[in-house]
Amino acid sequence: MSATHNRRILDAAGATAVAEAAEQYARGHGHRVAIAVVDPWGHLLHLRRTEGAQIASDQVALDKARTAAIFVRPSREIEDQVTGGRLGALALHGAAALTGGIPIRVDGEVVGAIGTSGETPDEDEACSIAGTETAFSTVEVPALSYAVARKAAAAAGAVATARGVAPVVAIVDAGGEPVFLWRPVDAQVASVGVSMDKARTAAMFRRPSRDFEQQAAGGRPSALHLAGAVPLQGGMPISQDGHVIGAVGVSGASSADEDQELAEIATAAAAAADARHFPSDEVHRQFATGGLLLDNPAYKVDAGRRSGPGEVEFHEGVTDVVHVVEGRATVVTGGEMHDVREVAPGELRAASTDGGTAHEISPGDVLVVPSGVPHQFVDVSDPFLYLVAKVEA
Repeated sequence: MSATHNRRILDAAGATAVAEAAEQYARGHGHRVAIAVVDPWGHLLHLRRTEGAQIASDQVALDKARTAAIFVRPSREIEDQVTGGRLGALALHGAAALTGGIPIRVDGEVVGAIGTSGETPDEDEACSIAGTETAFSTVEVPALSYAVARKAAAAAGAVATARGVAPVVAIVDAGGEPVFLWRPVDAQVASVGVSMDKARTAAMFRRPSRDFEQQAAGGRPSALHLAGAVPLQGGMPISQDGHVIGAVGVSGASSADEDQELAEIATAAAAAADARHFPSDEVHRQFATGGLLLDNPAYKVDAGRRSGPGEVEFHEGVTDVVHVVEGRATVVTGGEMHDVREVAPGELRAASTDGGTAHEISPGDVLVVPSGVPHQFVDVSDPFLYLVAKVEA
């Protein structure tokens, strides 16, 4: 199950190219207009105004572009419906029934839209069409799939159900629009809107909604004035390869802290659902110092590097699967530990063991150490490189 599919959107250079082409057409025909270019969610990418254009046209151009983007059609079609007697089209959320907005497509996919305002409807539309007919650039980005949005919500929902709490879990895409909502029977109605607000905040601002609550409580009350930001913890962005592909919002658990915890569980489930590819050069760089390639709540992959023996390790809830890449080592498993100390819950370290079984391992070998089994590297080459998958029991 993949967490993402790829989609294309206008990049900054592409938006500029579209606007410049529309402006060139407008100037060539003596039009005084405002030109807006938006992304597929209708959010502004570029705005410009020719000399002498009316100020009010800025917002109208943006409204037309947003209509073309989110309804995936020219805004003229909405105006034609209204003119033709379908007045209910005026109630369409986010729609401006004004000619002049044109979607921008690549191979049938809407990658953005352009809107022009300031002259007659036909002239506005002609400027916008000229913008879409120029060469422009796009960027390919990952996008959250419905299947993984549902899985992320279900993961948080399962933990909530086990605890006897009934929050609402909302999952939105990168533009802050709903993808999936988990709402148990006992959830409070108000949590539907609050969970959506938290998720939208995390998606649109590319950070946890908790950041804004901490700012407001920590002496920056002006954070409450950020447009669209809800300063309540419980909203977490979902990221893939450095891109925010969506977000989760949780509301209605036993406390704000539990909302936050459940949101983190959902984001971890979304990350765990996707396959990860690590190119060889990235793996080699990590081996240079040693460290985690992948850190997930359910499992981790460590690019281990050793130059000498280590202390005894004991993982109460983690199984280690070791694959040797370079060098050799002797690993003793089992036995009775001495001078034991706890370094974290379920994690023990010891100076030595009595008894146990020695394993000589070299490149290509695999050693599986189940949870609850002491193990120690007692003789190690320099360097000794190994991949270890750490799987939660």
